[in-house]
Amino acid sequence: MRCPFCGNVETQVKDSRPAEDHVAIRRRRLCAACGGRFTTYERVQLRDLVVVKTNGRREDFDRDKLERSVRISMQKRPVEPERVDQMVSGIVRRLESMGDTDIPSKVIGEIVMESLARIDTVAYVRFASVYKNFQAADDFDKFVSELRPLAKSTE
Repeated sequence: MRCPFCGNVETQVKDSRPAEDHVAIRRRRLCAACGGRFTTYERVQLRDLVVVKTNGRREDFDRDKLERSVRISMQKRPVEPERVDQMVSGIVRRLESMGDTDIPSKVIGEIVMESLARIDTVAYVRFASVYKNFQAADDFDKFVSELRPLAKSTE
């Protein structure tokens, strides 16, 4: 593993432990050259996924991009970081088990929204506002008014 500080390829693993509900391994590393310490995560990847955008463009699936967008929607919400990690891992496992390596971005967005709706409705609305490209306050009003009957039926 290359050191992120100096680029040296000789790093030592100092500690390994399960992470993200035992679906990843967290490794603490030490660079032999500069003494820098850093953490890496090792996860099982069942297959290489490709995201098919709405305009037909294709790009490799990026777990970090998914995680960033979820964390942005969860900012300042009372949700533990471990819960977010579990949710992202669950989404990735679900995508990998779909059987196809080409996943439409629309499917990913719907799965994320479904997962967020179960955890935090504010994060769900935040994500939806970007995903559905809200342009005005009326878009929020319409979306939230559609959400209200669903929220009452789950109480």
